[in-house]
Amino acid sequence: MISELLSATVLIGILASGIRLATPYLYAAIGETFGQKSGVLNLGVEGQMLLGSFAAFYVAFNTGSLWLGLLAAILVGAAMGLAMAYVTVNLRAQQGISGIGFYLFGLGMSELLFQILMGTVETAQGFPKVYIPGLSDIPGIGEIFFSQNVLVYGAFLLVPLSSFVLNKTTLGLKIRAVGENPDAADSLGVSVARIRYFTIILGGALSGIAGASLSIALLNVFQQNMTSGLGFIAVALVYFGGWKPLGVLWGALLFSMVNSLQLWIQVLGIPIPSDIAVMMPYVLTILVLIASVSRVRSPSALSKPFERES
Repeated sequence: MISELLSATVLIGILASGIRLATPYLYAAIGETFGQKSGVLNLGVEGQMLLGSFAAFYVAFNTGSLWLGLLAAILVGAAMGLAMAYVTVNLRAQQGISGIGFYLFGLGMSELLFQILMGTVETAQGFPKVYIPGLSDIPGIGEIFFSQNVLVYGAFLLVPLSSFVLNKTTLGLKIRAVGENPDAADSLGVSVARIRYFTIILGGALSGIAGASLSIALLNVFQQNMTSGLGFIAVALVYFGGWKPLGVLWGALLFSMVNSLQLWIQVLGIPIPSDIAVMMPYVLTILVLIASVSRVRSPSALSKPFERES
């Protein structure tokens, strides 16, 4: 059994599926990175993903258009982000508690809509693989990296793009300033509220795409609570990555590879209790959080409401 796990075919399968499974982690965690860099902790990522996942699947299933489904997920995620921004920026609610509230709303609403509008689990045609000419023919490497669907490529391209925005643009400078010292940023004419609205809505939209990547790109099905804690792992990845997109990428790959490994362990029938295999990503989450607490420094204004001085 163990020798099967170490065979070239299985190792390529583990790596290829690990790359695919990193997709929702990357979209959700990078969106959360923008929000936290501006000082807002959003624990409602999981709820945004669930509603985005349902919206994408329902629209794609009924219209036959995957792109319309993706657009629906973006709009639903952005709307959730807008609501979250109002509660945290305007009402200055405690961010951890309000985030949990949005998670529970997304969980309950997605289940209610599923029961009312669908009733039973259905399957749909998801985004097909896009083979990169020439590169996809390279033995092993081609299957792992260059034979994925468009949302997978988009997730990995998002890493350098978000890094450039955060570190090399005026917008990124404003986001970082608002997250570190909102009073100083405000005194220089930067609208703290506007920046935080932008990052929270952007994070919601990316969480919607993360949900869509599950329902119409990876699993091609929607079922209740299908994220199974993935949104909370995405929040942990921000800490693991030190609030840097590249760090988030390595964390996402670590988690997705562990997830891929446990799936292959079950497929090959290796005599490890399935409950232990399923627990592996969540145990890793706890270990990562323990290791990250003393290693990195969070944005100074993270989770602190801003009130402009008169």
